Amino acid sequence: MEKVSVYTAAFFSWISTFGLNLLSALLVFVIGIYIINWLGRVFNTSMAKGKIDVSLQSFLSSLMMAGLRVLLLITVAGMLGIQTTSFVAIIGALGLAVGLALQGSLANFAGGVLILVFKPFKVGDIIESQGQSGAVIEIQIFNTILLTPDNKTVILANGAVSNNTVVNYSRHGSIRVDISLEIEPQNNMDIIRQIAIDACLSHPLVLANPAPLVNLSKINEGKIAIGICPYTKAQDYWTVFFGAQELIKKAFDEHKVGMPEPHFYITQRPVHTTALS
Repeated sequence: MEKVSVYTAAFFSWISTFGLNLLSALLVFVIGIYIINWLGRVFNTSMAKGKIDVSLQSFLSSLMMAGLRVLLLITVAGMLGIQTTSFVAIIGALGLAVGLALQGSLANFAGGVLILVFKPFKVGDIIESQGQSGAVIEIQIFNTILLTPDNKTVILANGAVSNNTVVNYSRHGSIRVDISLEIEPQNNMDIIRQIAIDACLSHPLVLANPAPLVNLSKINEGKIAIGICPYTKAQDYWTVFFGAQELIKKAFDEHKVGMPEPHFYITQRPVHTTALS
């Protein structure tokens, strides 16, 4: 009986001690969850006031909440007598293994964060990167989605985009369209310049400011090349490129601007003959 009473006393002693630890851990867990949720709301409000990109807001909020919850669970486990050092070591080892396995994805993830934070381009911009060009239709955490002029969808890895050259055609609000035509050298350059400018400005998508430029770019035998450069918005580039050329050609025909005739060169294959013996 004495042994039973000793075990019983020890059991109740352990229960009382563990019960207090359990109640304390539960209290810390409940209060911690409340504080974490409150911090999450404050964080989201601060980012919204700071006009941070919506995609970046949700990502940073989720990352912060997950980190705080992991810290809370480690704290509660320590209060219950669980060895947190080994627990943290296991989490660290798992994190290292996952990081090595997802090395490329993590680079894309980091690139996505850099793009969202520093904004080298935004949705709707016309950009060129990795040998591809098109309109940005979506910026994701791992990829940037482009729509090309021929209506193809291009998916670019953010890691490569953030670490290489990006040409943004929309940053300044307008883009120059380069058109090259050849005319006969006897044409008056001042008259040609005015005809070309008027033809460009007759296109509804050509900007009046900055004004179109017309310059002599090259002199050849029997012809001269002129560069005609109207300005337009980036999304209207190809419409203006083709439309302005047609208007310029019609204006040159109307004013009887001399244009060199195309030359066709016909090469004849050599005929090999074999002597008959």
